[in-house]
Amino acid sequence: QRDSGIWEVRGGPRHYVYSKLMCWTALDRGVKLAQELHLPAPLERWQTVRDEIRQAILNRGFNPKVGAFVQALDGHELDASVLAIPRVGFLPATDQRVQSTIEAIRLNLTRNGLVERYHTDDGLPGSEGTFALCSFWMVDALAQSGRVDEARKLFEHLLGYTNELGLLSEEIDPLSSSNRLLGNFPQGFSHMALIGSAVNLSRAAMHGAEKEALTEPERASRAGEAVADEAMD
Repeated sequence: QRDSGIWEVRGGPRHYVYSKLMCWTALDRGVKLAQELHLPAPLERWQTVRDEIRQAILNRGFNPKVGAFVQALDGHELDASVLAIPRVGFLPATDQRVQSTIEAIRLNLTRNGLVERYHTDDGLPGSEGTFALCSFWMVDALAQSGRVDEARKLFEHLLGYTNELGLLSEEIDPLSSSNRLLGNFPQGFSHMALIGSAVNLSRAAMHGAEKEALTEPERASRAGEAVADEAMD
């Protein structure tokens, strides 16, 4: 169904790609949990709908003319929320469609190295700063692509905006000489994203690019196995 998306946009309900991605993720994890734990579940129905959602995202969520996954199905506007695609295991970060999406967002939704959410009309007056959460999602996408040096450079750039207590807000003014923080402060999801990016950077530095789609538990398991193997060696 149409909704207002992760950003609660006031411009009217749409078929947001991020919302479809989260529906796919819920069904994908439900199927895996039921199979691994031998729980009763309508697996055939879940798998069918999961696959239908996947095809909708791939066929209608990626705009070849834009060269990127876009904000809404059959749309053309960019939205940084689609950087979650490799993070949830929908596609590997090394997939060419993900790579071209990263570049489109860096070119069109980035100011002073920091990532904005979108440029579409959201029904609200005025403008906003760059979004800390989205900037850390860019760190994740670069790290999982094996572009560790770029990811680390952006990560350290973001850390430069923390205040004297190491805290971040929701948004950052990318043009302020005083590293001005904007919006809700302190913002929990900014700090959660910071920690997640630090973990992803560490994994990427140790294990390189992700060449297949992985869920977070699969990443953790493989990283743990690799550490154990190195310890045995």
